[in-house]
Amino acid sequence: MRKIDVNQVIDDARFNKFHWRVLFWSTLILIFDGYDLVVYGVVLPSLMNEWKLTPVQAGTLGSCALFGMMFGALILGPLADKIGRRRVIAGGVVLFSIFTVLTGFATDTTQFGICRFIAGFGIGGVMPNAVALISEFAPKKLRSTLVAIMFSGYSVGGMLSAGLGVYLLPTQGWQSVFYFAAVPLILLPFILQALPESVLFTVRKGQVEKAQEILQRIEPSYIPRSDDDLSVSKVEASKGGVMQLFSEGRMASTLLLWASCFCCLLMIYALSSWLPKLMINAGYGLGSSIMFLMILNLGAIVGAIGGGWLGDRFQLKNVLVVLFIIAAVSISSLSLNPPTAVLYFLVAAAGASTIGAQILAWAYVAQFYPAAVRSTGLGWASAVGRTGAIVGPMLGGFLLGAELPLHYNFIAFAIPGAVAALAMMFVHSRQNQRQVSMTGKAVLPE
Repeated sequence: MRKIDVNQVIDDARFNKFHWRVLFWSTLILIFDGYDLVVYGVVLPSLMNEWKLTPVQAGTLGSCALFGMMFGALILGPLADKIGRRRVIAGGVVLFSIFTVLTGFATDTTQFGICRFIAGFGIGGVMPNAVALISEFAPKKLRSTLVAIMFSGYSVGGMLSAGLGVYLLPTQGWQSVFYFAAVPLILLPFILQALPESVLFTVRKGQVEKAQEILQRIEPSYIPRSDDDLSVSKVEASKGGVMQLFSEGRMASTLLLWASCFCCLLMIYALSSWLPKLMINAGYGLGSSIMFLMILNLGAIVGAIGGGWLGDRFQLKNVLVVLFIIAAVSISSLSLNPPTAVLYFLVAAAGASTIGAQILAWAYVAQFYPAAVRSTGLGWASAVGRTGAIVGPMLGGFLLGAELPLHYNFIAFAIPGAVAALAMMFVHSRQNQRQVSMTGKAVLPE
C-alpha cells in the first residue's frame, strides 16, 4: 500500500492550468459578488430622491443585504463542510443573481429590502466557500497572493457597478443597474463544470477515485494507483464544528480575528454606502461622486494584490496591521478638505487599506484554520464581521441625519481602523495550537 499525504501534494504542486481555471472562475464569481454589494451605494442618491428617504431610512435599507449576508455566512459556511463547497457556491450564485435582478422591479422599500436580504443570504454563502476552495487548492508559496487576486474580483465588481451607474443612471434609471446581475445565471453551467469539489472533502467522505482524479489535476506527476491510501493530517480530518474554532489554543485569536473583521467591514460598508452622498454634500456632482467609488475599489485591487505578494514573503498578520493603520490615517485625512489630487490619493489609500485589507484578512483566516473547519471558520468570521457591515451604513445614516459637520463622519469611520490594528497585533500568527502528525506524535506547526 502506498501512502499519499494529500496536504503535502497540494502544498508542493506547481501552478498549472488547473489552478488557472479555478482562479479564473472563482474570481469571476467574486466580481459579481462585489457588483451586487456595491450597487446600493451607486443607486443610493437616486433612490433617496425618488422615494424621499431620510438618511436613517436609507442606512437601514442598505443594511438589509448585510443582514442576509450574516445569516448566509452562518448557515451556508458550516453547511459546506458537510455537503461540499461546490454545491453551496452554485446555490449562492443562483440566489444572489435572481434576487438582485428582482430588486430592480421593487416598487417600495419593503420589496426592495426583502430582495436585498435574500440576495445577501446567497452572497454570504458564496464568499467563505470561494475563499476556502482557492486556499485549499493553491500551492503553499502562492496561497496569499492567489486569494488576494481572486478577492480583487470584488473590487472589479465594485468598479463595474460604479462605471455602469455613471452611464445608466441619467438615462435608464436606478432599476437598470440591477438587471446586469442576471449574467451569472447564464454562466452557471460553466461554473459548475469548471469548479471541482474540495479534495479534502472527498477524502473525508471516502470518495477515493474522485479525490485521486482531482489530486492528479492539481499535480499531474501524481499517478493514481488502486492501492493508494489518501491521507490528511488528523487535524484536517477531524470532525468540523463551531467549537473547533475555540479549541487547541484558538479561542483568543478567533475572538480577535472576529473583532478585526467587524471593524474593517464597518469601514468598508460605511464608505461604500455613503461616499457618493458625502461627496455630493461636499459640492461634487453625482457623476463625480460615483467616480470616488471607482477610485476606492481601484485602490483595493492594488492593496489586495500588493499586500498578498508581501504576505507571502513576510508575515501576513504584520501586513494587515500596517494596512489597518493606513486606513485610520487616510480616512480621517479625508476630513481635512485636501486638494482634489490629494483627495483621490487618500480615497485610493482608503480602498487599499479597507477593502484590500479585508481581502487579505479572509486569506489569513483561511490559513489559520484547518481544512475540516475552514468554511466554518470563514463563515463565522464573515457573520460576525457582517454585524460591522450592518452598523456601517446605519452609522453613516445617523451621522448625516444629525447634520453634523462633514469631517465628523470621516473621523467616525476611521476609528475602527485603529481598533482593528490593535486586535490583529495580538492574534497568534503561528496558530498557538498543537497539531498532530501522521504518526500520532504531537508537533508544533512549522
